Amino acid sequence: MAVYNPDQQLQDELENTFVRCLQSKRPILTHLNADTSWLLQIPCPSTSTGRFFFNILIDPWFKGTQSDVANFFSVQEHLITSSVQTIEELDSNLHEIQRIAEKALGHGKPRRFNHESESCIDAVAISHEFTDHCHKATLMELDPSIPVFATDKAADLIRSWKHFQTVVTTPAFAADDPDWEKTSVNPLPEYIGISRIVTAGNQLYYHSAVMITFSSGTEDDSAEAVIYSPHGIVADDLQHLTIASPPIRTLALLHGLHDVGITWTKQLNLGGHNGLRAQRICKAKYWVGTHDEIKKPGGLIAPFLRRTVISVKQALAMEQTGYTAPDIPAELEKVHFSDLQSGESLLLE
Repeated sequence: MAVYNPDQQLQDELENTFVRCLQSKRPILTHLNADTSWLLQIPCPSTSTGRFFFNILIDPWFKGTQSDVANFFSVQEHLITSSVQTIEELDSNLHEIQRIAEKALGHGKPRRFNHESESCIDAVAISHEFTDHCHKATLMELDPSIPVFATDKAADLIRSWKHFQTVVTTPAFAADDPDWEKTSVNPLPEYIGISRIVTAGNQLYYHSAVMITFSSGTEDDSAEAVIYSPHGIVADDLQHLTIASPPIRTLALLHGLHDVGITWTKQLNLGGHNGLRAQRICKAKYWVGTHDEIKKPGGLIAPFLRRTVISVKQALAMEQTGYTAPDIPAELEKVHFSDLQSGESLLLE
């Protein structure tokens, strides 16, 4: 008689679930902490390299403090434990996913992936030079051969560490030349592009977005995109997505709900109202919250930070003149919002 093993049953269920995700040939988005560190897994159109996913790590900061200017001015740390604590732990998890895929779907031909010497992290995207996005201690754990795509100031900072072999300044996705294929620069595979959309005149580049674009596999050369804007991007700056050539369909918009600012200056995080406007322009299938963790603050700046949490329903209701009813009308429920917790994943179908 078979012995019931609940741990093995759970493991089998998890493996079966992941195999179904693999077979769907759709991207997987995972929130690695409660704040704004992400993993985007894009299915490889061919397994000739031995790989089933192209794994892009975004703004990794797993543990420890982050400080800009100086600790006495501003310092923060996570209040919620990250789902992984080290790059090694993340890479180990990705190797296990690769093994599950190899077992279920077969090995890549003509080359088999080398689990002993190769990292499963294929690229890193950095949105800002600020240390909650460009966290040196976390990034220095990465294998130096992994290419890093970073915005101009962040790229200069990372190059100064003399750790990575390849640091690419993220190309712009511009209104006068909205061609995502030109953002597929070496060493990216030709079916993936990484670019940046910037709000004009924003000197600190706070309000910008990283766009990860990938071929949709259709005959019209169209692409899908994940737009990552941790501080928010002025919604109108997304308009040129509508004239992109080849066409781009926004699969996911990563934009927070929290309106964060400092009392004597402008907003830092643009919050739910701007997110709703951005969502309406790019028409993302998924709107996913990001950079909304309430962290443990310290330093001189901490008492001056202000935060307003605005839900999607509140933002919708406040747009309706004279609207006071407690329930949102059905026609406004079309905005689909996902709030992934630390360690949770979303299959982007």
